[in-house]
Amino acid sequence: MQILFIVLYLLLVISPLALVLQFGPYTNHNWMYEIGKAFALMGFVIITLQFIISSRQKWFEKYFGLDITFSFHKAMAMMAGLLVVSHPILLAFGSNKLELLTSLSLPWYVMMGKFALLLILIQVILGLFRQKLRFGFQKWRASHNVVGGLLLLAILIHSLFASGGDLKLLPLIILWIALFTLALGSYTYHKLIMPMRLRKNTYTVKDVKKETPNVWTLTFEPPSGKKRYDYYPGQFHFLTLHRGRGLPKEEHHFTISSSPTQEGMITSSIKESGDFTAIIGETKKGDPVSVEGPFGRFSHLFYPDDWDFIFIAGGIGITPIRSMLKYMHDTGADANALLIYANHSKKDIAFRDELDGIGRNGNSKLKVVHVLSHPDNNWQGESGYVNEEILDKYIDDYKQKSFYICCPDAMRKAVMKILKKRGVKSRQIRMEVFSL
Repeated sequence: MQILFIVLYLLLVISPLALVLQFGPYTNHNWMYEIGKAFALMGFVIITLQFIISSRQKWFEKYFGLDITFSFHKAMAMMAGLLVVSHPILLAFGSNKLELLTSLSLPWYVMMGKFALLLILIQVILGLFRQKLRFGFQKWRASHNVVGGLLLLAILIHSLFASGGDLKLLPLIILWIALFTLALGSYTYHKLIMPMRLRKNTYTVKDVKKETPNVWTLTFEPPSGKKRYDYYPGQFHFLTLHRGRGLPKEEHHFTISSSPTQEGMITSSIKESGDFTAIIGETKKGDPVSVEGPFGRFSHLFYPDDWDFIFIAGGIGITPIRSMLKYMHDTGADANALLIYANHSKKDIAFRDELDGIGRNGNSKLKVVHVLSHPDNNWQGESGYVNEEILDKYIDDYKQKSFYICCPDAMRKAVMKILKKRGVKSRQIRMEVFSL
């Protein structure tokens, strides 16, 4: 299915070129002018598909994972930007009409194209430099949504009125209307319809538990008379806490730390780190919460051939791994599992008693190795950082293992470097790395 979706995407991107070649009249424009038109056609298709890709459609997200989907979305945004920005430059030089670039006294539909270029520039600058500009994530997301919608509309109007003969072709008009309708429908569903549906079926905060000095576990229960949604261990969901009391109402993604075997409830364990999560402990029992999920492919159930597991976690990265280990334990999975869990100090180890208990008594044949970077004098376990010495001490045959990694970026890069050095193939490694 992955290959099918990729092929379908590529076919859609080049489809307007095929339609122009098949049904369009012959023209004697030079090559720069023709390439400029082709870039515009492909750029429009990519931009419309961006709205579908970013709308969290589960019917294709389940084949790729939201991390890959969003990474692809970012990459294609840059590609579309390059195509659309190149379009007027190639037209101007290809037709020897440099006023297309310099003049502000042009027909309104041409100026609409320049407006689209301005919107693209805004998207690129905010996307690449928002942290340096101290432009908050929530402000960026709101502006991204508004500017994206305006960009789609501006490019549609410009292409329909300024395209010369190409957009006079009926097959191309049908394609344009279909793509715009799909993009608008995806945008409306994702930004308006889905939030309203979730708000009408809110979960409720059942419990708030402090796991460590800066990690809280929130337990949610579904609306009365309704089942909790199904998920795989290790997946994540999007939460919007409707707490009132002057607290922010923002949507954020958090890993599901509970196991699907725990019926009637679902939990997320959240570390105090950013502006929003710094006040996660102010959540109260009874607070309503909108829950959208599940998402992601960071689960051993997606890889049924894996059975000899090496789980490497750092800090709050334990949450998806805890979900998988608890599921293995509760279902009596016939699997070998080694957990290497890195933390700053003993008090920072989340779920320590539970994990150690599974290691001693569980059916999952789990061995737990704690690694503390700043242990106290009474610490009997491993100390320092997860390095070659520690990995070699507990892993006997790297090439026969399946590695599940969830930890801070610096630790992940260090571990990946060691694994590559030991001959571990990419197909043996499972992880999800993305930011919204």
